[in-house]
Amino acid sequence: MVASESQDDRKRMHMEKEQVVVIGGGAAGMMAAVAAAENGHCVILLEKNEKLGKKLYITGKGRCNVTNACERDRFFENIVSNPKFLYSAFSEFDNARFVKFLEENGCHLKTERGERVFPVSDHASDVTAAFERLLKKYGVQVRLHSEAEAVEASDGQVSCVRLADGSRLIVSRVIVATGGLSYRTTGSTGDGYRMASELGHTVKECAPALVSMEVLEEWCEKLQGLSLKNVSLTMSSGRKKLYQGFGEMLFTHFGVSGPLVLSASSFYGKKKAGETPVLTLDLKPALSAEQLDKRILRDFEENANRQFKNALGALYPSKLISVMIERSGIEPGKKVHEITRQERQRLVELTKAFTMHVKAKRGFDEAVITQGGISVKEVNPSTMESKLVRGLYFAGEVLDLDALTGGFNLQIAWSTGYLAGKKCVQNGKERN
Repeated sequence: MVASESQDDRKRMHMEKEQVVVIGGGAAGMMAAVAAAENGHCVILLEKNEKLGKKLYITGKGRCNVTNACERDRFFENIVSNPKFLYSAFSEFDNARFVKFLEENGCHLKTERGERVFPVSDHASDVTAAFERLLKKYGVQVRLHSEAEAVEASDGQVSCVRLADGSRLIVSRVIVATGGLSYRTTGSTGDGYRMASELGHTVKECAPALVSMEVLEEWCEKLQGLSLKNVSLTMSSGRKKLYQGFGEMLFTHFGVSGPLVLSASSFYGKKKAGETPVLTLDLKPALSAEQLDKRILRDFEENANRQFKNALGALYPSKLISVMIERSGIEPGKKVHEITRQERQRLVELTKAFTMHVKAKRGFDEAVITQGGISVKEVNPSTMESKLVRGLYFAGEVLDLDALTGGFNLQIAWSTGYLAGKKCVQNGKERN
């Protein structure tokens, strides 16, 4: 409802059903709108793009990893920033409840390796379609191509939403679910941070997360396109271990990428000032150093009269061999039976601790999520309502919350969106 700020308009608003405006039609925004509307309230959902859920279409390489089906404790182990803040939202609407929610609304799901949950169809559009049906069912007024410019408050209470076209929505409750700064082409341009800041909120420094990393070593370019599975990756800064994980990674022309690297990038900000983080790969984590030495010795015995450069095919991917030879310091043309125990030991150490130095993280255009955002210290975790402005709620990536890959970040959006939508209605009734 577009209206002027006259007293008559305000009186009429209170006579009608209480309205809620949700800014942002992504995961958190759609969930918040549904949660608010199913309680019988009038909800206006503002989305500046031409369609809802635009970022969902590119998550999980278009398949949309909607959540992770792991147990609660395991879930919170994957939350990087402010996990305790999420306790109430997750208790109210957890991953199991979200799976049931989608299934009951026509989007059938499947669980894959790592407890990752996807639509059976492998199409993200099925997720958005389920929400669109619900929004229509509950009478949510969806306004596409509608950009919110600011949320205004009076005497510590939300009073209206000002749109880019100059119009105003007179409303006492607003849910800001505008996303972060990653994938700006989907509309994530930091609008929510600006709106919150204008209303007195602290915005923690934002940085790209779940993103590829550049390394200093020039030989890395030789490995472009090489994918490694079942390897262990550790990132450290000085003597401090920042991250350790097991899984898959990929070499690129600028450095490294893949699930392991993306997860490690979320801890890059915890490095010591002025220090360059070191990535250490264990290429054979299933073998101890002693077992690996025996394996190499066996391979060498079978290839005793071959040159070193031609005796590594069973141990490493072909693309990696030249770099391993170069870094081992062993002469490529040396006969295998001439390799000393010390040289073999260097090869073992290199295999168990293949190091690279991180130059920088890639930018927001490549980042899956944004780290940082609206300080959760200024938001009530039980309701998602601002502690500074009554009637102002936040949900999703706009908050200083983030997690590792695997569906956890979308679950943050679903849980906080649901809680904000439900509580803004309850709080409104209590105040009225």
